[in-house]
Amino acid sequence: MLVAERYEKIVQLVNERGSIRVSELSQLCGVTEETIRRDLDRLEQAGRLRRSHGGAVSVKDQPEIQRSQPEIPYAEREITHALEKQRIAEEAVKRIHPNDRILLDASSTAWYMAKIIPDIPITVLTNSIKVAAELSTKERVQVISTGGILAHRSLSFVGPLAERSLEAYYVDKAFLSCKGVHLDRGLSESNELQARIKQKMIGMTDETILLADASKFGTQAFAQVADLAEVNLIITDRRLTEEEAAPYRALGIIIESV
Repeated sequence: MLVAERYEKIVQLVNERGSIRVSELSQLCGVTEETIRRDLDRLEQAGRLRRSHGGAVSVKDQPEIQRSQPEIPYAEREITHALEKQRIAEEAVKRIHPNDRILLDASSTAWYMAKIIPDIPITVLTNSIKVAAELSTKERVQVISTGGILAHRSLSFVGPLAERSLEAYYVDKAFLSCKGVHLDRGLSESNELQARIKQKMIGMTDETILLADASKFGTQAFAQVADLAEVNLIITDRRLTEEEAAPYRALGIIIESV
């Protein structure tokens, strides 16, 4: 059973019964309880069920998802899966070379990259206040900020002005993250403004490098960003099992776990 198929089976069982325990799901799906707990975490993040003590309960009778989901405050994102994000950032920085023109989005992983990027002659385009501030101490790094509407929770610039400013540039590599990575739906974001600016980012680069810790996989957020076919490389962490990565590799996507 593919991971995506298991997710659908879990949701179906939860909806049919109203609630179900981890131990029972483990037996019905033929995987360990640890795997089921990880599945339930991701399905809860996608809004498809709600975790309960020892299992999960259905959300099918609760109000439908609103037009957009609130962004997680930056301070919270910064410490969530921090060690994994730092390792991903370290691997991503290895792909930056002198005279590169790169883009860093407003993700916490991109900020971790900015902290360790060496002071070499590169150009960095970003819509992140945190990234721009971090790079401001590196004299050989040229920083270009988009401007636009300030999204307070993510400390990022979004909206028409930010999108138009991106149209004036083209970069060698774009390093970005997203809220969800899904086999069928591709990349997705919590709201339309974030999705639109990341669509622009992907459209202005030779190489799209996705920075996504394992918790993002199997998740569908509100607004679609792009199909998986538009991603050249995904850098993730070792919590993503080979079983979970296999369907993505089958699509021709390079996945590196660190």
